[in-house]
Amino acid sequence: MKKLLLILLTLSTGISGFSQSSYPVDKIPASLKINANSVIRDMETTVEMKGIDQVMISVKKVVTVWNKNGDAKAELALHYDKSTTIQRIKGQMLNAFGALTYKFTQSDFSDESAVSNGSLYVDYRVKYYVPRVLSYPYTIVYEYELRNKQNLILPDWYPNSYPDQSIENSKYLFITKPGEEVRIKENNYLGKAEVISTEKTKTYTWQLSNKPAMKKEPFAPDPDDYKTSVKIAAKQFSYYGYKGSYQNWEELGKWVYDNLIKNRQQLPESTLQEVKALVNGINDDREKAKIIYEYVQKKTRYISVQIGIGGFQPMPAAEVQQLAYGDCKALVNYTQTLLKSVGIPSLYCVVNAGSTRKDIDLNFASMDQGNHIILAVPLKTDTVWLECTSSESPFGFLGDFTEDRTVFACTPDGGKILRTPKLTTDMNRLLRKAHLDIDTLGNIKGNLKTTYSGAQYDNDNNFIGLPLSEQLKLLKASYDIDNISFSDFKLSQDKSAAPSTTASFNFDIQKYAARNNQLFYLEINLFNRSNIIPEIKNRTLKVYVNRGYTDEDELTYLLPKDFKLEALPKNKQINSAFGSYSATILLEGRTLIYKRKMVLKDGTYPAEEYQEFSTFINDINAADHSRVVYKL
Repeated sequence: MKKLLLILLTLSTGISGFSQSSYPVDKIPASLKINANSVIRDMETTVEMKGIDQVMISVKKVVTVWNKNGDAKAELALHYDKSTTIQRIKGQMLNAFGALTYKFTQSDFSDESAVSNGSLYVDYRVKYYVPRVLSYPYTIVYEYELRNKQNLILPDWYPNSYPDQSIENSKYLFITKPGEEVRIKENNYLGKAEVISTEKTKTYTWQLSNKPAMKKEPFAPDPDDYKTSVKIAAKQFSYYGYKGSYQNWEELGKWVYDNLIKNRQQLPESTLQEVKALVNGINDDREKAKIIYEYVQKKTRYISVQIGIGGFQPMPAAEVQQLAYGDCKALVNYTQTLLKSVGIPSLYCVVNAGSTRKDIDLNFASMDQGNHIILAVPLKTDTVWLECTSSESPFGFLGDFTEDRTVFACTPDGGKILRTPKLTTDMNRLLRKAHLDIDTLGNIKGNLKTTYSGAQYDNDNNFIGLPLSEQLKLLKASYDIDNISFSDFKLSQDKSAAPSTTASFNFDIQKYAARNNQLFYLEINLFNRSNIIPEIKNRTLKVYVNRGYTDEDELTYLLPKDFKLEALPKNKQINSAFGSYSATILLEGRTLIYKRKMVLKDGTYPAEEYQEFSTFINDINAADHSRVVYKL
């Protein structure tokens, strides 16, 4: 599902004309230079909703860039389509003293399609400008105006989108008619909007000034938890000729179902008879749903089709049947129609998909939340969730792309907020076993078998369907070990109720055990070493571990004949509120058995516990680099 983006860069501003200020960099307060690669000097976004089908967006933006790490913040990308037109663009480049270097206009922007190669029937385009940088620091000045022929999606205000960018002044004005009903969601905004009413207009103004840049902090929570933003939704709306009204999820869900879905669920009689024949004699609804889901997987393929009121309306089910392809909306609608034909109800659900969990905002209904569609099938004992875009996903399995988050279901009775099932720390498992022979030169030959489940089930999905030569290249990228080569790669998937993926291969590594004179140094954790994370003083954000997991490795080494042990690492046990770690080493004759288990718990923790968290992770990293020393 396409989430309409009216402007890629953050909306806000502050110049009333290019000639009124030269913006020398020595006028920037010292506090705004700390940790900053760029500074928003002045930014003003004015959104005027003149009517439900006429919204004018005027942006003036001045950004000073200190170094090449800030260059991306000086670029401008403006999206447009049938509902959004670019009225004008102009700009200037200024040097460190604020003197004019050069000017540019709309003709200097590149213009290209804003969709991927996997998309079909899309009119979404972008105008893009990358400044010519002559020296640092420099200041870029933009002024542009857009016209929207819809008000279903109004621009949000995110004044401080980037941690390495400070803000001197940013302002957002929303202008509407006095009687127009709008809902406003202020997030992490100190104070209230300034509201000025006249006979003809009502203007809301939000402003943020002298906001220093902040250091990027790892394991940070959702930006909406701590960044300032303002979201606006109009009660009465127009979009691609469709009109309606809503104030909550229930009303929006009913409008979506009645106007975008209901009349898209017709299929030819021949298809209906075919599907009924597939489930003939089966009384269990779960088994029926599984047969139909697998029918869809075999028959169709995913391709993005962003047509139908700006990408929110699915293709008709009959077209999917005929063409054998569709995007997430179309494939969910198609599957829902097939299930309905055999008496199984299901729910068309909008979700914020991505490996990082993000919920639908329960308290603020809006059409621009969510970027994907999945299907919920309520049964007598539980609800089955279906990812309809994948030809490989097991029936009833949602991976890390959509698990454990609120979704918005569109039904004949109105919108409903549901939650997808969670993949727990114990479910998200990696189990690995390897047998390795080491020769007198420190070379290793061995075989490895890894089983993934839960959120790790899809770890090797990119290997599926590729020729062996391409799979071996991917293994090289996945296992970052010098002088390693692979053979006999095999991948199998168990698609039962608790699905798992198993990968196995043979390998050899030249001179893995480093030699210094007569001593050999063998780093025994060959495949699964934890990364270090920085230690941060004065942490400001909560610590967010997005997803927990459990990894277990067992590596069995056969050491060379006549080896003499010089040093053997001690067993290690680390316990923490964030998880646990154990590493044991057992030597029996020439056989060295290394076992490692790491458990990381998901959750949100206070900022003051970050030091303990970083110590936990970094202690694991140190243990993961333990070495056995022997000589021949």
